[in-house]
Amino acid sequence: MSIKGKAYIVGAYEHPTRKAPDKSVAQLHAESAKGALQDAGLTLADVDGYFCAGDAPGLGVLNMVDYLGLKLRHVDSTETGGSSYLVHVAHAAQAIAAGKCNVALITLAGRPRSEGSSGTKPRNWGNNLPDQPFEAPFSPLTVNSYAMVAMRHMYEYGTTAEQLAWIKVAASHHAQHNPNAMLREVVTVEDVLNSPMISDPLRKLDCCVVSDGGGALIVARPEIAAKLNRPKVKVLGAGEFVKGQMGGHVDLSWSAAKFSGAAAFAEAGVTPADIKYASIYDSFTITVLMQLEDLGFCKKGEGGKFVMDGNLISGVGRLPFNTDGGGLCNNHPANRGGITKVIEAVRQLRGEAHPAVQVKNCDLAVAQGTGGLLGSRHGSATLILERE
Repeated sequence: MSIKGKAYIVGAYEHPTRKAPDKSVAQLHAESAKGALQDAGLTLADVDGYFCAGDAPGLGVLNMVDYLGLKLRHVDSTETGGSSYLVHVAHAAQAIAAGKCNVALITLAGRPRSEGSSGTKPRNWGNNLPDQPFEAPFSPLTVNSYAMVAMRHMYEYGTTAEQLAWIKVAASHHAQHNPNAMLREVVTVEDVLNSPMISDPLRKLDCCVVSDGGGALIVARPEIAAKLNRPKVKVLGAGEFVKGQMGGHVDLSWSAAKFSGAAAFAEAGVTPADIKYASIYDSFTITVLMQLEDLGFCKKGEGGKFVMDGNLISGVGRLPFNTDGGGLCNNHPANRGGITKVIEAVRQLRGEAHPAVQVKNCDLAVAQGTGGLLGSRHGSATLILERE
């Protein structure tokens, strides 16, 4: 069953806080939910479907449904890391199309900044993981997993540190217009290259920020969307894929976006050439470059050339990306930036992005999420969204 045109994103909200030592994770979820419902012109009583992932406290759905006081017909706690929330939009559209719910609420929230989390220390994934005996002795970190992919891409295709730096430069040009962004200063390629080395070849400015905060989305059936006084953002297509170690046949040159993107574009009936705006998960600069290639915006190995010379800057380049500043400059709540990619895509399609970065005639956008570690196992989710 295709979800093309079967559901609309009618509410979107990004929590403005970037550090919340005085708030609980559940409170951030609730405040984000309230913001998205107000944006849509709906109430908690209208919600009959709820979606959350591993960032939700306790038993996730059970604790949050009780905390929010929801009465539901459908729940979903799919967990694919930072890509979960794009998967949730697709699953919400599927549930709506199947008659399981009418209005779906999706929330994300976390406090990694207040809790001292970073990608330079081992993350606590829990015990008894199937991969733990094979990988834990080598002390894998988030940053060195991505650095390994970047180094391989440089070796295979001649990608340079200067080319990766252009991705950060583009993000900073957009973040200067976002009053909530953590890093609002415009940087140059030289600034990126002169920043401290974290894990070769990734420097400090190649890495995303660590922030508290959250966000929420409301997905509704077409009949409900038609009655709301908001610009209509239609879900045209979606795809998801998980890439692991493949039984030892590891190839670091491609990401799971290769397959999630192909599925989403096929369902939507459009091509990368049709896209006016791209929200691309940007945990690191290499994450963006890999996904742009795998989504089909350029050929494999040509991502470095594609991102150079401001090609990702709104009003300058041919593919404006992450016009809120993205994870590289704006925020990366709960170390899971997927929901913010959908939120900014919705802003662009509604014409509600900052005037300095609003894409002209923006009627078709892609939102792309990655969760997990690009160098080991990760999930990917792609959404194609259209302004009606």
